[in-house]
Amino acid sequence: METTVPMMMMQHAAAPASGRRRQGVRSLLHGRATLIRVAFRRARQGDGCSRDLRAAGLGRFFGAGEHNTKSHKVDNLAPARLFVGLPIDSVTEGATVNSAAAVAAGIRAVRLLGADGVELPVFWSVVQPECPDRFSWAGYKAVADMVRAEGLSLRVSLHTHGSPGGGVPTLPSWVTGVAADDPDIFFTDRSGGRHEGCLSFAIDELPVLHGKSPLQLYEAFFRGFATAFEDFFDSTITDVTVGLGVHGVLRYPSYPPGSDARKFTGVGEFQCYDKYMLAQLRQHAKDEGHAMWGLSGLHDVPRYHESPDSCGFFRERGGSWETPYGDFFLSWYAGQLIPFMHWWHGALSRPAEAAAGFYKSNKKNGYSPVAKMFARHGCTMLVPGMDVCMNKQHHSAGSSPDQLLVQIKNACRRHGARIAGENASLAMSHTSSFSRIRSNILTTELMRPCHFTYQRMGADFFSPDHFPQFMEFVRSVVCGTEWDDDDGPGDEERAMAASGNASAREGRAA
Repeated sequence: METTVPMMMMQHAAAPASGRRRQGVRSLLHGRATLIRVAFRRARQGDGCSRDLRAAGLGRFFGAGEHNTKSHKVDNLAPARLFVGLPIDSVTEGATVNSAAAVAAGIRAVRLLGADGVELPVFWSVVQPECPDRFSWAGYKAVADMVRAEGLSLRVSLHTHGSPGGGVPTLPSWVTGVAADDPDIFFTDRSGGRHEGCLSFAIDELPVLHGKSPLQLYEAFFRGFATAFEDFFDSTITDVTVGLGVHGVLRYPSYPPGSDARKFTGVGEFQCYDKYMLAQLRQHAKDEGHAMWGLSGLHDVPRYHESPDSCGFFRERGGSWETPYGDFFLSWYAGQLIPFMHWWHGALSRPAEAAAGFYKSNKKNGYSPVAKMFARHGCTMLVPGMDVCMNKQHHSAGSSPDQLLVQIKNACRRHGARIAGENASLAMSHTSSFSRIRSNILTTELMRPCHFTYQRMGADFFSPDHFPQFMEFVRSVVCGTEWDDDDGPGDEERAMAASGNASAREGRAA
């Protein structure tokens, strides 16, 4: 059993024997350690190391102590396990599976294709919709039963935030109700725009939600899952992923409020203008001996869709990001986050990464201390975007997905941390995105992912424009055959695709 915890994300490394793996994750999820966020801590002068990565509570909660990184070897040649994500709205009310026949048909299709299993997104807002004292797991357990009946493995992704536009509430209603009296619990940009449904990281440990802190509520959610799915750990569940942000990624929502983060390619804006974040900034500035630096957030920075050089802060040469103040602010802002952002990765200041919460002090490989910490706790880094190919839009936005992926792989290989992968969007052409995924999960020149999850089932997934190419992709990965445009799906596979389309239509009509 492997456990994945936040970030891009982190995953607990598998033990040698399957029985130990399953028993291990069960005990990890039932552990009694306090839950806190993985965080960078800016060291004070004289501390020796300029930055220190800590994983105090969260690492102990999902990982049984520290691992000996010297003995933690990464097998570059082991075949990657292949999973397919189930619909994001498979369950939107705790006791009911939406379009159960469609979900069952999709699971059966995965088995017939020869993939290892499916991934099931489980949302806090769905299992605890009405009050902080009661959970409803029946719908998700029904899906797990379907997976077990087909003999497949199940990856479970635990989400503390829903996906905007995905048909799933972003937060439980009793949580969003608190915002009516205290809207500052949400991330806020400098214009006062609030990301409703995105809880500010500054309230992580504050008892502002019916007398409890968000981290206490997240911990109860995780432990509730471990108890409810106890029986599946011995048979079906092989991986557990924990996401502590929107879309499962631990990052600031630097995109415009109400927009789709997955389609936003701008620099973005800093999200530190709620009263709780500003209070933390003021205190941090005092602690560092620069009280004046904490009076407000940044001002000389671009708006969401402006270019990095439209203002002085991110100017390529001589920008404020290179000054002591810029280093102070970005180090504080990045203190708890590490997103995967390839937009504007080619710019020296890496503005999109900085706005989303990732800052590399002294221009070093910022993923190196992350990979070191992951390896120390036996975790795996889950990297999205393994389908991204360079195009005109990427060039115009200074994007460099290949360079960023190589940087992450280098850091993980150096410290002995594993990686896993996902795609950023549905690939509608096997000649570009599918071939890029195949290259990333089969390559041995750097590191081969231990597993890859293709996201995600839905009406387009089973469409004639996608599903035949997806079947060819799975065949090439599972069987190792080369691409052949004349080698179309067989009769059984065509029937399977038709069944999937019919099920998707049923789901839309329901």
